[in-house]
Amino acid sequence: MFRRDFLKTAVAAAVLTAALPVQAKKPLAMASENFADVNGQHLFYSVHGTGKPLILLHGGINPDSFGNNLARLARNRQVIAVHLQAHGRTPDTDRPLRGETMGEDIAALIGHLKLGKADVMGYSLGSSVALQTAIRHPAVVDRLVLISAAMSQDGFYPEVVTAFQQLEANSATLGPSVKASPLGAAYPDVDWTKLFRKVGDMTKRPFDWSADVAKLQARTLLVFADADAIRPEHMVAFWKALGGGRRDAGIDGSLRPANEFAILPNTTHYTLPIEPMLPEIVERFLGAALKAAS
Repeated sequence: MFRRDFLKTAVAAAVLTAALPVQAKKPLAMASENFADVNGQHLFYSVHGTGKPLILLHGGINPDSFGNNLARLARNRQVIAVHLQAHGRTPDTDRPLRGETMGEDIAALIGHLKLGKADVMGYSLGSSVALQTAIRHPAVVDRLVLISAAMSQDGFYPEVVTAFQQLEANSATLGPSVKASPLGAAYPDVDWTKLFRKVGDMTKRPFDWSADVAKLQARTLLVFADADAIRPEHMVAFWKALGGGRRDAGIDGSLRPANEFAILPNTTHYTLPIEPMLPEIVERFLGAALKAAS
């Protein structure tokens, strides 16, 4: 009973908490909305702001995971917010959902847009896609931001892995509940039951990308919540795989690693993408300080 209740609570929290801030306090600047036909996918993306491109990849189920933080990130750069396969306005295809194939989609989108190299930022499901983009196509990724990312399935707490394993079986219950929610109203064309089923089929499969993480070429920022779905031991292992946590940086900091690691206080896996501190930390890493709020 506990595991079943956990599944319902965790998934509902991930969806509904991230959906609440979709209506920004101030209206977003008019975005350019487009589709790109890449890898057999009719991929939706919206463009916000101007400057160096940042590809923004949402978490599972909810394409609006970042809420008001999308607008904050777009103050000083061009944010290209993608709807991944079967999410939001990107229609589904017969292809299974996999981080690897969606990573190929993002690399193809960067090529389609003739961006050369772009910064790529992903949360949860989107972090897996961002990571696979950088692993498979290092030539198209400049800086990489991974939010609540795992490099192997055992990076999650055991109860989270159990929830993943039950997600496919519970899709018939979860799908209609989301369809009846504000998120479902925002995206009426999504087959929510099918989406939960496909996400469940993906998340139940064991994976281990640690060897590839150790070879990453992109300068990377890891961001976690202090009460994340990711085990703290795995956060540190991920950081060490990127070359961090091996020695003191020296008085002048000259020996610090090129990659960066952040844990945000008073946050969870489900609140992290909408946390107001997040854009400031990300922009400092990407090299463009946020302007003061108007």
